[in-house]
Amino acid sequence: QVQLVESGGGLVQPGGSRRLSCAASGFTFSHYAMSWYRQAPGKERELVADISYAGTIRNYADSVKGRFTISRDNGENTVYLQMNSLKPEDTAVYYCRGFVRGLIYWGKGTLVTVSS
Repeated sequence: QVQLVESGGGLVQPGGSRRLSCAASGFTFSHYAMSWYRQAPGKERELVADISYAGTIRNYADSVKGRFTISRDNGENTVYLQMNSLKPEDTAVYYCRGFVRGLIYWGKGTLVTVSS
């Protein structure tokens, strides 16, 4: 079955960096676009970035443009989110999302806390 497992969250100081990973299994990873979402306390889940199946097209939320980079390694079935210049308002649970064979799949999320 489709599984998405995020890792890399933790506590980071403002201005710091963090790289999140999402390991995928149960489907042909290289055939599907992937996305990162986040949900801050008391807020709705929002799209952070997405990447096409080949990695050639990437889109970002305005709030993270220029600071975050989404990438993928189709050989490793993994999608990454490199987060730089982190701000307290980036604090959230970050989720990996795949839309595979007509169904939406989510990982369980990884918490990123930006605080001094």
